[in-house]
Amino acid sequence: MTDQVREIAQCLSQGGVVLLPTDTVLGLAVSPQHTAAIDRLYRLKHRPRDKNLPIMVADADQIGTLGARITPSAQALLSSPFVPGALTIVFGLDPARAPEWLAGRDEIALRIPNDAWLLAVLRETGPLLVTSANRSGAQTPGTADEAAAQLNGTLDLIVAGTGHQATPSTIVNCRVTPVRIERLGAVSEADIATILEGLS
Repeated sequence: MTDQVREIAQCLSQGGVVLLPTDTVLGLAVSPQHTAAIDRLYRLKHRPRDKNLPIMVADADQIGTLGARITPSAQALLSSPFVPGALTIVFGLDPARAPEWLAGRDEIALRIPNDAWLLAVLRETGPLLVTSANRSGAQTPGTADEAAAQLNGTLDLIVAGTGHQATPSTIVNCRVTPVRIERLGAVSEADIATILEGLS
């Protein structure tokens, strides 16, 4: 583990809010174990509280710990070339298997990033709440300094760098039948259709 990974993991474990590069756009990360950090993240972005935060995980094992209901369509997407990568999958949630911090939610949006450095952070911290580093409704800035300036408050740690892509992840809801693309991003509608061909 590098010093930088250790520093980020320590900041998050202590309830900090971290701005960091991801394999898509710049992101804001908090540990789901710290309610105060989650509250700060919503305030920083001016994000409506009825919009749940997406979750980043290191691998399928971490998905299993969250109580996700993995449908055939979700499994097909998880097994596709876009995972790890810019594909966020919405799962139904089994409350009997979900951790306490997911209480009250009936679905979760999960992504495994395609970035060795970020995966190292996630292996150290466990699942994180990660959302784009911009005010709600605005475009995500290209640099960490620009993103920090746009947000409503201060951050505990800013990791220098830029996102690897200008486009966010594609969000596919596998909780509904047929599946629904909630946000079209880096993975095209045609790619999603090809992956799911033959399942319906």
